[in-house]
Amino acid sequence: MEWENQTVLVEFFLKGLSGYPKLELLFFVLILMMYVVILLGNGTLILISILDSHLHTPMYFFLGNLSFLDICYTTTSIPSTLVSFLSERKTISFSGCAVQMFLGLAMGTTECVLLGMMAFDRYVAICNPLRYSVIMSKDSYVPMAAASWFAGLVNSTVQTAFVVQLPFCRNNVINHFSCEILAVMKLACADISGNEFIMLVATTLFILTPLLLIIVSYTLIILSILKIRSSEGRSKVFSTCSAHLTVVIIFYGTILFMYMKPKSKE
Repeated sequence: MEWENQTVLVEFFLKGLSGYPKLELLFFVLILMMYVVILLGNGTLILISILDSHLHTPMYFFLGNLSFLDICYTTTSIPSTLVSFLSERKTISFSGCAVQMFLGLAMGTTECVLLGMMAFDRYVAICNPLRYSVIMSKDSYVPMAAASWFAGLVNSTVQTAFVVQLPFCRNNVINHFSCEILAVMKLACADISGNEFIMLVATTLFILTPLLLIIVSYTLIILSILKIRSSEGRSKVFSTCSAHLTVVIIFYGTILFMYMKPKSKE
């Protein structure tokens, strides 16, 4: 009887703001403006960091990667969300959903690991300035960035592969703007405890481990800054970390809220 209730889904319905049709045009304009700002801002930073030879440093190399990630990360979901606002048929194919899950998770994981690498870069720059050029040479920071991308691809490949193999029943309504992996998992008519365990392991490796590196790095940075006697000197040194720290708080705050509760209904 269980198999009789199962069916091969060919598409999913993205609920999003479908319950508020009068607000869809407003959200379309707001999200489109936000997307354009993201593209222009990050694109400009990438272009400047490439053209200006004075910015060919480890920190700006990481920032260039981070900007490219932000463009890719938002592009995996925002364009399809904008289309859904203008369309009465708010669906996405099963294969399209799988691609969206893969790309979104790959970009998100890569950004987590990359932020950890950037925290280490700031630690070396502030706590070991005399050895900075030796420790953070091109032979070091390029493989560090490459390792971040590799981690994202591995994590996304494994998790997406396990999710697409799940059997799905007649319920194909995703209570989200895009094919977010947790929302898709909840639609499976099978035990997903194995998937949740894999996600827990991935969360520990690719979210909590970089976060621990960030916390340790900034603890040492703060201790080093407190040793500076002048307040002007402390402010100047800390300003080199403020942008990265802001991104860390916003990004990790969102990620931890979403992925540390695999049994939530959202």
